[in-house]
Formats: sequence, structure tokens, C-alpha cells
Amino acid sequence: MHYIGIDLGGTVIKVGLVREGQMIGSRRLEANSKNGLKLRLEMIANAVEDLRTEFGIPLGSLGGVFLAFPGIVDVHSKRAVSTNAKYDDAPSVDLQRWCLEHWNVPFAIDNDARAATVGEWQFGIARGKENIVMMTIGTGIGTGVVLEGRVLYGQHCRAGALGGHLIVDYKGRQCSCGNIGCVEAHESSFFLPQIVRDDQRLNREFAMDTVNYDFKNLFMQASAGIADAKLVIEDCISVWSAAIINYIHAYDPQIVILGGGIMKSGNLILPYIRERVNALAWCPNEKVEIVASSLGDNAALVAAEYYF
Repeated sequence: MHYIGIDLGGTVIKVGLVREGQMIGSRRLEANSKNGLKLRLEMIANAVEDLRTEFGIPLGSLGGVFLAFPGIVDVHSKRAVSTNAKYDDAPSVDLQRWCLEHWNVPFAIDNDARAATVGEWQFGIARGKENIVMMTIGTGIGTGVVLEGRVLYGQHCRAGALGGHLIVDYKGRQCSCGNIGCVEAHESSFFLPQIVRDDQRLNREFAMDTVNYDFKNLFMQASAGIADAKLVIEDCISVWSAAIINYIHAYDPQIVILGGGIMKSGNLILPYIRERVNALAWCPNEKVEIVASSLGDNAALVAAEYYF
């Protein structure tokens, strides 16, 4: 059987055709997530049909359609429940009906970071491990947890998925979720322009240059020795490390996986995060392994068949 995975990112929607944990083919679509999900459904359906046509997949060989959603979902009713400045109309969309009307195959949904965690657990760098935390750093910050060999959901399917909204500074910046001092509000792509503009330590010309509102450019400048960029990146690493320490103390994992677009600079940040976490996390037995995602942007997509 083949499966369709759909990953609704804040800037890019990824659609993949997968089989046995392998990506057979994929499409990348512009998200325009602030404009909602309903307007993107036809484009997504067309991408699925393009993949089926390209690889000759009849409906009888399609085992299901899985959607990784950047918000709170109910995996039982198969609906998006709550959003955070992306695809805000999604709770009103009957996605299962949309799937049945187009392909008449089973449908499943999960939080995007949790799905990426499942992908790494089933097919990636955490295969064979039973206690896993994954943190994805991109437009927002997401997390997923596997505890004692089971994906963590909790009473309302929120457990383990809201790591971006742990509080790291109760007097800090207001988050888009409404809370104060969330990890996401202090170091994520969505908030980066505000983070740079508000930092009074920075040269004003640097702070107001929109080129510096992109992590890729900041990492390049920091590597080149630009002092202002180094200050911003050092703060990022401190916040991400604090979050990881909280996850370790909460879940006692064997491994912490870092994913998302930021890990394109993983070779630069992983050594610093490991050093800080190893120094400060209370782990008297053994240090927790901290690694980069092995599946990259495909982690949530290749998880698709796990859900059927």
C-alpha cells in the first residue's frame, strides 16, 4: 500500500507519497497559512492527484491520507480543534469528509510535531528507542513525545505537543497564544523580527534591517563574526537549551531530536546546545543524547502509514 502525507507548514505545505517509510515523491506548495485552510484544499487535492498520476497509483493501492496539522487536534474525531495564527478556519473544516469525497480512503490527523516524532521513532534516528522527545524549530516551535514505547496524547490530545508554549520568562514577551514568556515567543521564526527589533543591545541599523529577520542570514553573519548576529544567536541557543532541559526533566527521554528548518545550521548550534544542556540538566545516571533529525522536512510525511 501507498499513503499520502500532508504537512501543513506555516510557509510551505508539503505533500508526499510514501511507502514503508520511504518518500516516493513529493510536492511543495505555497502555504499562505494566514488566509486559512479552505482556500488551499483544492490545491492540495490537485497535488495528490499529480503524485498518483506520476507514479501510477490506483485508488485501490492508496491506504489512506494523513494530515500533520500545526495546532491542537482531536485524533479520535479527526478534526483540528485549536489554531495559533495559522489556518485559523481549520476547526470548521470537515477534513475526513473532504478525504472521503476525493479518494474514499481512510483519513487521519495529528499534530505536526508529534507526527514528526513518530516518523523519527518508526523510520528515523530514534528507531528502536522507547523514550523520545522531539523539538521542531521553524515558524513556531513544536514538540512530540514517545513515552515507554507509546505516543503521548493525554486526555485531550495535547500532552507532549505544547512544548513551544512552556514558560521560560514569566515577565517576557506576549505569545500569539495569549500567554506571556512562551519558548515560541522568545525564539522562533514567527517572532524573530520582533526579537531583533526589541533588542536594545543591537546596533539600530542592524536591528531595523529586514535581512536580519531570517535565521539563515543570522547564522551566516554570526559565523562571520558579526557581533550583533552573535548576540541574537547566543540568546536563541540559551532559550532552546532551557526548553530542552525542561523537556528532559519532565519526560526523562533517552534521546532528544531537534528538527525543523533551523537544523540546516545544526552543525553550528548542536555543540553549544549539548554543552549547555549537559551542564545544567539534572541527569545523574547518564547524559541524554541530543541529535539532529535524520528525516529532515520529511519526518511528518513518512509517518503517514503509522496512522493506518
